[in-house]
Order: sequence, then C-alpha cells, then structure tokens
Amino acid sequence: MSDFVNEPFPIVGAGPAGLACAIVLARAGRRVVVYERRKRPGGRFHNDFQGIENWSTENNILEELAHAGIDDTFDHAPVRAGIAFDAWGTVHAVKSEEPLYYLVRRGDETGSLDQGLLGQARALGVEVRFEEKFERIGDPAILAIGPRTADVIAVGYVFETDKSDGNWICFDDKLAPLGYAYLLISGGRGTVASCMFTGFKNQRLFLQRTIKFFEAHAGLKMTNPRPFGGYGNMHLPRTAVQGGKLVIGEQAGFQDSLAGFGMTFALRSGILAARSVVDSLDYTKLWRTEILPLLHTSVANRYVFNLAGKWGRRWALSRISRSDARKTLHRLYHPWWLSRGVLPVALRRYRAPLKDKSCDHVNCRCVWCEHGLMERTKYEESYA
Repeated sequence: MSDFVNEPFPIVGAGPAGLACAIVLARAGRRVVVYERRKRPGGRFHNDFQGIENWSTENNILEELAHAGIDDTFDHAPVRAGIAFDAWGTVHAVKSEEPLYYLVRRGDETGSLDQGLLGQARALGVEVRFEEKFERIGDPAILAIGPRTADVIAVGYVFETDKSDGNWICFDDKLAPLGYAYLLISGGRGTVASCMFTGFKNQRLFLQRTIKFFEAHAGLKMTNPRPFGGYGNMHLPRTAVQGGKLVIGEQAGFQDSLAGFGMTFALRSGILAARSVVDSLDYTKLWRTEILPLLHTSVANRYVFNLAGKWGRRWALSRISRSDARKTLHRLYHPWWLSRGVLPVALRRYRAPLKDKSCDHVNCRCVWCEHGLMERTKYEESYA
C-alpha cells in the first residue's frame, strides 16, 4: 500500500453515518480515526426507541447493511403491525408481510444501535476518540456532525412497563402539530413522545395531551418515567461536499422531510461515502442517484401532508390499513404521479412548511433552545 492509503482517514462525528462509513472503510483495509466531541456514543439520545425504516427500497435494510459489511450487532425488533389513530381517535390497524421498520434504541446502553456500531468499528481497528476535537481538518476527510438546526423536535419519556409489546401512532395536530405522536413498547421498556414540526414553544402542552391520549386509547402506564428530547434538521442539499470534504448523514441534509425517519438515509450516505473513497468514485453522482430522488419525494410528500389536513390524513390511513403497508409506503416514497406534479411547487415553498414561526429562540425553552442551539454552537466552534 502507498503511504497515502496508510495515513489514518479522519471522520468527524460518531453517529450512525460516521460509524457506518468507518466500518466500510476499515473492511476495505483503510486506517480510520473517528473524532467525537461528546463524551459517549449516542450522546444526543437517551436510550429511547427509534425506527430504522424498511420501506424506501425493495431490499431489506438489514440485508442492505450486511451486503456493505455492517452486521446487526445491536438489539432490533422487526415491526410488521401496529395501530394508527387519526385526529378523531379512530383505529386503523396497519400491517405488512415484511417488516415496516426495525425498532432500535439510541444512546450509550449495551444493545443500542450506537454501541453496536461502535463495537464493530473498534473490532475492525477503527480508533474512536471521544471528547476530542479535530484540530486540523485536512483533505481527505468526512464530516458527519449531525443536525445544524431544528426543523422538527420530539419530546417525551422513556419508561419501564409491564404492558405487552406494541406500537401506536396518532396523527392529530392537537397532539403533534404537522407531525405525529407515538408510543413504542418492547421488552418491558417504552418510549412515548410528541414529534412536532411547529409549535415548539408549547411542547409541554402537546406532550401532556399525548400522554393523556395514549392513557385513554392504548392503556399507557409508565413506571420510572424519565424525560427526553431530540431534534432534527431537514434541508435539501445542493452539494454534499464542503471545502473538499465529503459530508454525510443529517449534516448533509439526508433526512426524510415527511416523517423524520433519517437513520436509513444516514447509514446509506456513510456507505456511499466509503465506496467513493475505496473505489475512487464520484460521491456526488452516487448520492444524487441513490438518495436525491427519495429526498425529492419526501419534500413532495411533506407538502401534500401539510395541505391534506386531518381529513386527507384520515383517508391516507384508511388506504394504508386496507393494504400491505410496506408496499403502499414504498410506492409513496418513490416518484409517483402526485409527487411529480407537486414537486416544483413543493421545492419553491420547501422552507415555509418546515420553518417553525412560533419559535424565534427568544424566551423559549423548547428542546432546541435549551440544548440543541447551545450544543450546536459549541460543536461548530470546536471544528471551526
């Protein structure tokens, strides 16, 4: 090997995108150093349940990861059925033959997605340095430091329970404006939250309503509840190269604008960046071919979702509940006649439906203003 190949390849950020990239590079024989400013893996999260979606491609996402050399060394539960509620509380039973998504935990506990990926990377010789900023970012390097701002926030509780496993979701603006409220239970642990795209200053009110709703409609009972909050950033990237460095994950804008299921995009972007390095391929061509069409459709879907209101969402839930949900979502997440038709308008108005006019970051205690804004500023300063 040349001296260039033997030089440690720097990745800034130890989230799913950064660690996935590191694993693929290490399997190809590259030396990799991952720099993470936080103290621990999954430092933004609280061991809450999240989902790796499995409908945006025909292939199973875990098989896709395995093909790239990433093993499922983390706790995961396939979800094939659940209950969806509309704004009237009507039950829509959702089911599919193949998993809709895989339930995983995000955080620093054993079995979490973050710990599983970290363990794989280290086993392959990847050096991961926590609480260390990268003093000089030369070329080449890969940037994966996460969201730049908050276009969506989630606020809720993690808890213990004796309730049977299950998953429930509700589309009601009174619980989660332009978003959804959800309850996820697996193995005696649970997560309940309101995921909202606007109304951030009233997050506590929406969370209270969410708790009461699931208590009444799903029999929610929490033991040892612990509050948590999270945030996500959505923007359409014009480029995923910054100062000659490849940008992956949420930092690049690889996020689902409709539902916020961004982990699948993050993992894929990490794999694509690694492929571009190992095989000397054009990273821009790779992500524009494999990710950009899905991003465009998600923008169109978000625009339609906002226009549809509670009646349109009720109709959509009814349609999904009468079919194989994964197959229906797969069709909706790829260019179709409606998404193609509204895309030009949706792109022109993209920022309007995502920008939360209720939060001006003044006298606000939402998740982003209390934690994200301060953390992001420190994070960016450390890598300036």
